[in-house]
Amino acid sequence: MEQNPIDSCDLVCLNLPHAESLRALLPPSDRMEGAASGARALADPTRLTIATALWHGTELCVCDMAWVVGQAQNLVSYHLRQLKSAGLVSSRRQRQLVLYRLTERGQALTEVVVAATTVTGDKEPGHV
Repeated sequence: MEQNPIDSCDLVCLNLPHAESLRALLPPSDRMEGAASGARALADPTRLTIATALWHGTELCVCDMAWVVGQAQNLVSYHLRQLKSAGLVSSRRQRQLVLYRLTERGQALTEVVVAATTVTGDKEPGHV
């Protein structure tokens, strides 16, 4: 006997007023793509660590960033370029240094992700 998958309904039902009200709240697909792009950029542990360091440190050069996150400069540079192309980081040249900082969007996304890890990370098993 074949079993139906648990994650699908056996009966097609639709609460149309509720479903339409939720659909109306969704952002347009181009905004969702932009949000997904930012989320993908922070999905890498090294990039999330870099973004978190920038969130706390405001503005850092690659040399300082490499030391802070404990990674090689070329790897940090690569990840900073990825964050920059996602619109989460901006840079400016100050003589021989290139300084990086989070954009407003980068600050907002990093804050949300870091806050989510803090909330779930604070609870130890068996504690409420």
